[in-house]
Amino acid sequence: MDDKIKDPEENRQPEEKEIDLLELAYRLWDKRKTILIWCMWGVLAGLIIAFSIPKEYSTSVKLAPEVKTGRTNLSGGLGALASMAGISANNNSGSDAVYPQLYPDIVGSVPFVMSLMDVPIKDKEGREYTVREYLLEKTKGPWWSVIMGVPGKVVGLIRGGKEEVTDTLGGSLGNPNFRLTKEDYSLVGALRERVSANVDQKTNVITIDAKMQDPVVSAILADTVVSRLREYVTDYRTNKARKDLEYAQKLNDEAKQEYFDAQQRLADYIDRNQNLATHSARITRERLENESSLAFNLYNETSLQVQNAKSKVQETTPVYMEITPPTVPIRPISPKRGLIIGGCAFLAFISCSAWILFGTPLVEEYKSKVKEIKASSAENTSDKEEKNEDKS
Repeated sequence: MDDKIKDPEENRQPEEKEIDLLELAYRLWDKRKTILIWCMWGVLAGLIIAFSIPKEYSTSVKLAPEVKTGRTNLSGGLGALASMAGISANNNSGSDAVYPQLYPDIVGSVPFVMSLMDVPIKDKEGREYTVREYLLEKTKGPWWSVIMGVPGKVVGLIRGGKEEVTDTLGGSLGNPNFRLTKEDYSLVGALRERVSANVDQKTNVITIDAKMQDPVVSAILADTVVSRLREYVTDYRTNKARKDLEYAQKLNDEAKQEYFDAQQRLADYIDRNQNLATHSARITRERLENESSLAFNLYNETSLQVQNAKSKVQETTPVYMEITPPTVPIRPISPKRGLIIGGCAFLAFISCSAWILFGTPLVEEYKSKVKEIKASSAENTSDKEEKNEDKS
């Protein structure tokens, strides 16, 4: 019996929910003009926002680093499984500390970013700037960024406009990258947001992106970042080999000079003692000849070491292939104007619908309660007046 009684109630609940949803839909339909007006205002706001944001152009460069096949940590089936799991088996991190996974940190480091500030660039109109000048003078922001920057300027004026110096590493002050001015610090942050490097964990392909408000500046900056990154990695990898080459060249120069001096001593002795046939003269001549021969052998060995050191430098020099070279972009990547306008219109629709369904009933309920309170207070005052008249 209980089950028979509960069934009709359960059948009514979906109907009541459907009726509620239909009622909400009817209420929105009745206010469709209001919703349309709100959406038009949302579209207008989206247009203002979309056309207030400056255009940004991005240039991407893809590099394939040299793959060393002589040493691998995993081989065969294990290497295949590692590559499927996203683990690179050819990093050789033990022999090379600057592997591709560290390139994003190198590009974002303070010395690397500061080295880009004085790079000469040209915009699409052919005017020349440095990166610092372009960021300070030619990079624009939306109009609301000026309003939001007013409090900071006011605080700076109150402090007296003293330029703060930031010690980034707290070390020796001889390196200019250790201490940055407030302007330099803000420029480093701005350029970090515009220049980035990403590495594919499976293929080690390096993608360098440079985003600027001018397409030509974007392409030039991307090409500069690539060349600077190559120089940095090349200098690091060939550092020891170049030092070995310098040391070998120094030894070779000393051995060469010693060989020439030994030859000159032998020649001078022979010229002075051509007619002497004594044993002491013969022994001295043999000694000088042996010294010259030893000096020649040493000179020959050091020359071989120099050649080996040169080949070592060439061997350790990394080679990069540009899969995607830098090109001047045609279309901007931001702002997404259609998305901004559609988002503002959708936000206006949601806000208007919420106001109609929830805000308006609350306001009406509040107004009715205020009227009831005023009516009850008026009745109370009238009752009091009647009582006072009866007493009088």
